[in-house]
Amino acid sequence: MSSTVVSTEAEDSGPRGYAAARLHLLNDGEQTGPARRAALAALTDQWLAALFRSACRATGIHTAALVATGGYGRGELSPRSDLDLLLLHDGSADRGALAALADRLWYPVWDLGLALDHSVRTPGQALKTAADDLKVQLGLLDARAVAGELGLVAALRTAVLADWRNRAPSRLPALHELGRERAERQGELRYLLEPDLKEARGGLRDSTALRAVAASWIADAPRRQGLDRARRTLLDTRDALHLTTGRATDRLALQEQDQVAAALGLLDADTLLRQVYEAAQTMSYASDVTWREVHRVLGARSTRPRLRPRRRTEPERTPLAEGVVEQDGEAVLARTVRPDRDPVLPLRAAAAAAQAGLPLSPHAARRLAAECPPLPLPWPAQAREEFITLLGAGESAVPVWEALDAEGLITRLLPDWERVRCRPQRNAVHTWTVDRHLVETAVRASALARSVGRPDLLLIAALLHDIGKGWPGDHSTVGATIARDMALRIGFDRADAEIVATLVRHHLLLVQTATRRDLADPATVRSVAGAVGSTTVLELLHALTEADALATGPAAWSGWRGLLVADLAAQVAEALVGTGGGERPAPTALTADHERLAVEALRTGGPVLSLTAQAEPGSVTPPESEPEPVGAQLSIALPDRPGILPAVAGLLALHRLTVRSAELRTVGPPPGGGDQSALVLAWRVAAAYGSLPQAARLRSDLVRVLQGQLDIAARLAEREAAYPRRRGAGAPPPRVRVVPAASHHATVIEVRAQDAPGLLHRIGLAFDEGGEGGVRVRSAHVSTLGANAVDAFYVTDLTGRPLAASTAAELARSIERQLG
Repeated sequence: MSSTVVSTEAEDSGPRGYAAARLHLLNDGEQTGPARRAALAALTDQWLAALFRSACRATGIHTAALVATGGYGRGELSPRSDLDLLLLHDGSADRGALAALADRLWYPVWDLGLALDHSVRTPGQALKTAADDLKVQLGLLDARAVAGELGLVAALRTAVLADWRNRAPSRLPALHELGRERAERQGELRYLLEPDLKEARGGLRDSTALRAVAASWIADAPRRQGLDRARRTLLDTRDALHLTTGRATDRLALQEQDQVAAALGLLDADTLLRQVYEAAQTMSYASDVTWREVHRVLGARSTRPRLRPRRRTEPERTPLAEGVVEQDGEAVLARTVRPDRDPVLPLRAAAAAAQAGLPLSPHAARRLAAECPPLPLPWPAQAREEFITLLGAGESAVPVWEALDAEGLITRLLPDWERVRCRPQRNAVHTWTVDRHLVETAVRASALARSVGRPDLLLIAALLHDIGKGWPGDHSTVGATIARDMALRIGFDRADAEIVATLVRHHLLLVQTATRRDLADPATVRSVAGAVGSTTVLELLHALTEADALATGPAAWSGWRGLLVADLAAQVAEALVGTGGGERPAPTALTADHERLAVEALRTGGPVLSLTAQAEPGSVTPPESEPEPVGAQLSIALPDRPGILPAVAGLLALHRLTVRSAELRTVGPPPGGGDQSALVLAWRVAAAYGSLPQAARLRSDLVRVLQGQLDIAARLAEREAAYPRRRGAGAPPPRVRVVPAASHHATVIEVRAQDAPGLLHRIGLAFDEGGEGGVRVRSAHVSTLGANAVDAFYVTDLTGRPLAASTAAELARSIERQLG
């Protein structure tokens, strides 16, 4: 039957004709999606228009109009949608006649069993009601004439829109609060096994709110095409839900998901949920971005101008990293940046934003996706460092990750991520989808970074531990292979990639063994020890186990389980130490170049520097070679004296050089050269932003520091006061400990802390203040892994012997106080 025939039947045959035409439209399958919703709205318009004309002739009222509002006003009628109708009149009609007109409209609708939301008002009454009721005003924003006096409806629409825009500064915050309260009640659509397609966060209500924001002219939602597609997905799913259940419901219940999936031509219920989750994720991200812009604009409008405002042509921009600045509370790209020449820029911008606790600008994310070339494989070292820094930022990494994901950058960086993206988990214990669970596990792992010596491997394993859930077979076994390949892709060497694979393969081992096996049986401990192989892996696995459980949901972890896992880990560690699995690696030796620098420093009596720039970030590295270092190699040699470590470290911080790794060694005097020793410091550094300083400038400033002419501490304090460094979620507190039996010739102090400008400077000051009798640093081994510093210092007293136990403990406490 053609739509023309259907329309004629609906108008000429009254309610029965409309009912038959409606039933045919919904069941014949010729039209689906937006076309069917629009056809249903048009069919309903024709029937109601005929009713209205007939009722007006019978009552003698000719100055009225029938108005569709809400979803019906937008022409989006689902099979069981309410009809939102307003009978609009100019106030001149007799009240009895007006009531009779309304009855002739409403009763036929009720007789057909259709849900109806109705009202009878003059334009003035409608405006007053809208002013008092935000939901009414939202419905009127979509007002559309069905029949009657079109001028009356046009005047109302004009007045409603003008009032909405005038009241936006007060109305929009109220609308945002309504959405927040609704999200607290209904939850996040993209994580619910039985989501409410309309009311949950990321659902159809949020789409309507975004339309209202756009109508205010305050802000507009990003990625309009993606939003339209997401809205269509949610509406199509609701249509199928209405047709399969025969009810006006918005909740996608478990028992109905297979039928709904079949009605939409999808493979199964998981495919349906994944499609719905992707739509909700798009909607939620757009809502976050839009409301952030609304608050920014309204905040700027509410700021009172000064009596004599200074002329300001450009917004303030504060550097965050090379090519990345803060502007208006967001991380944006610098004006001079060239994304087409910088494949590491997406990760550097993301890491800088997350560390500063800022959102990544949607415009910046879109530009990064459009212009940046792909990273070479394996990733260059800087890319790996920035990725670890992003993961280690804690809670503030989540919105930045979502910004990258919204523009397709995550799956471009990690193609295997597509398998787990928005993948549902049909397990009541799990709070999140697979992809969000992985990100959440990395967030939890970042809080445990001080408990492990390789926080970078912990964060990567946390992000990848369930990556196998997108593939057939046991997800731990399959995931281990995928994780190994991904770790190599990210730029880890084969030994580290093997550790990541082991962690993924055995990420359930500790908790399952601790809760299901007899821990008093030596065979249990031997079995776990054989699986993990070393104390390094055990330490990481223990932290991963806790992070995974905490990110799963409240039912997955408890104090009792934590104690059982800790007991098992302690027994396994004891067993591994007994078999040699707990040995510490030997420190690296100084090179011939470093020894030559030391000889020159002793000969001249002053500092000698060598600064060698390394390969550019993003340069192609042969697949079998080691990833290149970051930035530059800086070597400094100078006669040994107190205060060198804080002086040099402070100087690097003053020149905005980030320390990636460092080695400090004492070199004895050459034969026949007296008794003066030299200190050699080998640094791997990178400029936080801007270019590297000249070696001559560094040496000149170092001489000034050593001569007392440049107060490093004061200069750093001045900078901090002028440009306080923003941080995202609070980093775990520093952890300083004395490592027992790590050396026969020195006391080993290990420092694990959040990397920050001047960190080594403050540690050096603590050593200089020292314990009773003084402390001498014989060697230091410094590593910066993402945003985490893991440093080991070999110290003695001034006679060259290891520190007394009490002195060492007090020194560790002093360093913690200095860093706190």
